[in-house]
Amino acid sequence: MSTNAIGLNTASAEKLASGLNELLANYQVFYMNARGFHWNIKGENFFELHVKFEELYTNLLTKIDEVAERVQTLGHEPIHSYSKYLESATIKEQTRVRDGRAAVGHILESYQAMIGKQRALLSLAQEANDEGTAALMGDYIREQEKDVWMYRSYLGE
Repeated sequence: MSTNAIGLNTASAEKLASGLNELLANYQVFYMNARGFHWNIKGENFFELHVKFEELYTNLLTKIDEVAERVQTLGHEPIHSYSKYLESATIKEQTRVRDGRAAVGHILESYQAMIGKQRALLSLAQEANDEGTAALMGDYIREQEKDVWMYRSYLGE
């Protein structure tokens, strides 16, 4: 069994890097959607949501960097083109969203997709004995579950 520079099975590391690249693509689309919501939101909750969406996209940008660097740590190259992001992501671009409730609905759909992907990666990481990826995914899941609760509460759900 061959191992990479950090002692993980090379086949497992490759599978994890592939999954992380898919996650990266989804984070990039989610990030651009959040930027659009921030820029284009209208209505009575403008001030509240404008700030909240800035907080969201700033957080997503941090995660984009962390995921890309984890791919590098595993010995692989993070994808880094918008065409590849759009091809690889399951989250779809959202354009011309001005209504706050609609934007929050899209955010919740994106979180659902992200949490599902992160749970799958957490499981793969645990099987591969990859504590670094497992810890990252566990942290993201815990944080985003709370975000889901808060955004759902905003919608009165």
